[in-house]
Amino acid sequence: MTFSMKKELEKIIFMEKFLMNTIDCKSTFTLLLTDYVKLNKNWNYKNVTSVFCRIIYIDEGEGKLICNHDEYILEPGFIYLIPSFTTCSYVCEHYLSHYYICFLEEFQLGSLFASNRKVFKIDAHETDIASMKRVFKLNPGRGLNNSNNPKTYEIDKVLTTYYNLNNTIPLSAYMETCGLLLQLVSRFLQSSLFLKTEINHIDSKIASAIFFMQNHLGNPISVSDLAKKANYHPDHFSRLFLKNTGVRPLDYLKSKRVERSQFLLATTDMTFYEIADELGFESQAYFSRVFKNLTGFTPGQYKKTIGRRLMI
Repeated sequence: MTFSMKKELEKIIFMEKFLMNTIDCKSTFTLLLTDYVKLNKNWNYKNVTSVFCRIIYIDEGEGKLICNHDEYILEPGFIYLIPSFTTCSYVCEHYLSHYYICFLEEFQLGSLFASNRKVFKIDAHETDIASMKRVFKLNPGRGLNNSNNPKTYEIDKVLTTYYNLNNTIPLSAYMETCGLLLQLVSRFLQSSLFLKTEINHIDSKIASAIFFMQNHLGNPISVSDLAKKANYHPDHFSRLFLKNTGVRPLDYLKSKRVERSQFLLATTDMTFYEIADELGFESQAYFSRVFKNLTGFTPGQYKKTIGRRLMI
């Protein structure tokens, strides 16, 4: 073997090892809204749920986020990320000014935040602040013009309108915006808050089963199938899954299918039948029953009522 052949082989081996140890990120982030706004005590909304993610940077004043009984102070010097489908209450007692970015996570595999439906708060570096301001500058006119009240919007129409604005900006601005979003999100992925998730502390075979379910929501999946992949007896697998996650495998699967259906209801014109079929529910009636059990609303009620409350 010549020296040059040996070096090429070493490169190939290195790349194979690199790829084997690199998570294949299948999420892309698409900008919806960005603006700089000044708020007062009228910014006070309870139990707001969004189908999109938000990043916030406070430059003056103070506010508060309440999520799962935990309170997060919105204050200068930090940036915040609120993943999609994270229910929060918003409070401003006096005055608050901030930059914000709202964006969709469009994923082929499981969402990056599937196990991280909580508020992230990290120190704001100068590069973070510059990135927030740059996204705002690259995308003028992408803020809310009439009201900050989430109850005033027809969410599917609003989302579509702002989503389509990405087709009207110069290609260079669009690509730079995508890069800045990736850079900002990566800052939160480095956070110990993100790294300390349930999925990093559970049995590796259970983690593999979770990954499989998230990537095959529309396929028929049974406990026996999952147990076979893990080389466990179904009863043992189910008990181990419960021990590691707090829920049974099929209950977890139902919750992820419903979560995905919420996204489709809010962002597409798909019928209830089409959504039920795409997500592996045996019938539209069964889909509606499971959806109501988990959310408290029928799909129709969610489309009409909850959709208008989603925060933009």
